[in-house]
Amino acid sequence: MQPADLLDLDVTGVAHGGVFVARHEGRVVFVSDAIPGERVRVRLTDTAKASFWRAETVEVLDASSHRRPHVWAAADVAVDPDDRPGGADFGHIALPHQRDLKQRVLLEALERFGGFTPPAVTVAEATPVRAADGAVLAEETPDATRWRTRVSLHVDADGRVGPFAARSHRVIPVEELPLATAEIEDAARALSGADHAPGRIDLVQPADGRVRVLPRPESARRGAEARRPAGPRRGKRSRGRTAASAPAPHTPAAHPPAPHDPAREVVLERVGDRSFRVDAGGFWQVHRLAAHSLSALVAGALADIGVDPDGHHLDLYGGVGLFAAALADAGGPATRVTSVESDPRATEHAGENLAAWVGARAETDRTERYLTRLLAQAGAAERARLAHGVVLLDPPRAGAGREVVERVAALSPASVVYVACDPVALARDIGTFRAHGYQPQRIDALDLFPHSHHLEAVAVLSRDGRAR
Repeated sequence: MQPADLLDLDVTGVAHGGVFVARHEGRVVFVSDAIPGERVRVRLTDTAKASFWRAETVEVLDASSHRRPHVWAAADVAVDPDDRPGGADFGHIALPHQRDLKQRVLLEALERFGGFTPPAVTVAEATPVRAADGAVLAEETPDATRWRTRVSLHVDADGRVGPFAARSHRVIPVEELPLATAEIEDAARALSGADHAPGRIDLVQPADGRVRVLPRPESARRGAEARRPAGPRRGKRSRGRTAASAPAPHTPAAHPPAPHDPAREVVLERVGDRSFRVDAGGFWQVHRLAAHSLSALVAGALADIGVDPDGHHLDLYGGVGLFAAALADAGGPATRVTSVESDPRATEHAGENLAAWVGARAETDRTERYLTRLLAQAGAAERARLAHGVVLLDPPRAGAGREVVERVAALSPASVVYVACDPVALARDIGTFRAHGYQPQRIDALDLFPHSHHLEAVAVLSRDGRAR
């Protein structure tokens, strides 16, 4: 059979990556826009591999009871697959069943790639923000929409503006962005391709509520990549300012936008009563409740395992210091916490964001290089402090990888807290930790990307397999 041929298939399972599993004459077919238990008519899109094919649903012949009208009408199964925007591959599934499927993917990944049967794992919605008296200040909407505070749209050579089609780089103009905040949706509607060169446009809404429009034309990106040095300066440190000179929680952004790069405007994001400085174009969690939810989950994990104030604690892939702050809070102001991040701008902000804790510092370096240097240079006293410490990792989607995990294990920290945005990468890295004597004590997952297949998880591992 060839691409564009039609087949009627029974969908039997869900796979990692937002696709579903069917079979044709024994061959696995990964199908989009379906639900396990359905019979669907699909159009083949890739038949090049002997082991599996790919296809997209064009008609639902026998619908699941969990099927709903797509939360994003432009991506509904009634729309030609070529014209469906990407980014909401679970949007046709009832919300509780979305979380059941994400849980299934996570558990199967842990068994297959981690090599163990995990403890009970649930997938919870984003944690509400509450006032001191318990009143809810912010929470997930009932239909889990309007959560994206960061959206990337694209401009093609013909001036069309919109998201890419699913599994494509073709721009699909749309009228609605239901997963984005209302303010970002309004800003997107005001965009005109006539005003922007081909490339990407990022829409960012930080805590002050104002949407920033950050053009990233292809020509500028190519030029920046050509000028970019091979890597960050080795071992660059930023201790930030003293606590006395740190900005008050409600101080507006201290730096105006750079003259020619709005992405370098320093904005403030808030978690609880604390503000975090970050570039408008820098990394921050996408869901409006994600930083709060993950911080709360990490803080709970740290409370359970304990943070020794005499230990040396590491925050790897530390960004602007969100989780380093949780470590410092748990251990106390003099607790030694080192945040390691390869982006010099993020490290600069981390130093300022951590200035209230005299024991905290931020270093610019690649995680694997920092760990190699630490292992080579740490004396007996420093090794003892590291052995009483917690290592917290929040790696990119690909995971930390074997090299980093083995170097973390060589430090012999008392506990490891791993924040993950990809279940397979998490499972593989846990498998490596297990081979070096670390066992998972708990794994908690959060649905911080509703209507997509993505989820976040926080795993706690102990050195000897016993809870502390």
